[in-house]
Amino acid sequence: MVVALFRSRLRSDQKEEYREVSARMLELARAMPGFIDFKAFGADDGERISVVEFESLSALEAWRDHAEHLVAQRAGRDRFYSEYRLQVCETIRDYAFDGENRREADLG
Repeated sequence: MVVALFRSRLRSDQKEEYREVSARMLELARAMPGFIDFKAFGADDGERISVVEFESLSALEAWRDHAEHLVAQRAGRDRFYSEYRLQVCETIRDYAFDGENRREADLG
């Protein structure tokens, strides 16, 4: 599994257009082969983080290079974000606990 961590700060004057574009991007991402999950969180200081999981690096790269996503990336740099940072990480180990059972996968 590959995880993309996208940390960003939105410009205050672009929030409405951003909401529309981000909803469309999530719709497209969910339809991409290899997409696993998406979660977004916001901090009190205005920083946001999106966590996006794909089955493989090639699946993430296909999303990165999707034509409509490329247009949205450009809009992000030009209009939506005052700053951002993207980190792409490979899962080395995966642990989970569901209240009763512990699951472990050593992926390294």
